Amino acid sequence: MTDAELTQKNAELRTKSPLEIVRWAIAQAGGRALVSTNFRPYEAAILHLAVQAQADIPVLWVDHGYNRPATYKHAEELRTRLGLNLKPYLPRMTPAHRDAIHGPIPTTEDEAGLKKFSAVMKLEPFQRGMRELAPTVWITALRKVQNPNRAGLDILSQDANFGALKVSPFFYYSDAELDAYLEANQLPNEWDYFDPAKADEKRECGLHAAWGKAAAIAAS
Repeated sequence: MTDAELTQKNAELRTKSPLEIVRWAIAQAGGRALVSTNFRPYEAAILHLAVQAQADIPVLWVDHGYNRPATYKHAEELRTRLGLNLKPYLPRMTPAHRDAIHGPIPTTEDEAGLKKFSAVMKLEPFQRGMRELAPTVWITALRKVQNPNRAGLDILSQDANFGALKVSPFFYYSDAELDAYLEANQLPNEWDYFDPAKADEKRECGLHAAWGKAAAIAAS
């Protein structure tokens, strides 16, 4: 899509429901749509939405090995309950190996260290998954309220890192609206989630930032 076409289509989709947006997106994909997840808070909503539109849609999950027990239990509950066609991708280095060689997970004071951690433990396996699954449409749970970088996106955006049309059907939803969605559909939430590749919710891990592609390639 050209920038003008994206602008026009985003204006049209702004009036549609999230389910209508996902159904439209999957219709454009030619059988090559996927949804990504990390099983963070509110992820049950995007997964529930995606499987309503396409029951067997591939669900790309990078399991970097640092999730807390509650997150793994949440992932298993949703996998079973929603019948997820889960496609887990793991780093080439285990967490124990990485920690033994490089030490503890970097903090927000070590930006270079965090980017390196993200490249090895998250970006490289995600890029591998995107390459093997080869989607033309990538459905995400991105929302405008999450951080300043994402506020500049929209429901649709062309993803330069992975070459897919990125679709974020809940982009304009507030936490309260997602709470209502989960309650209406009797879906669980997970609040113990922590992403070590971000270390702070206002940072980007690289999946949706310009530096991510080069970092993933370097880590391959």
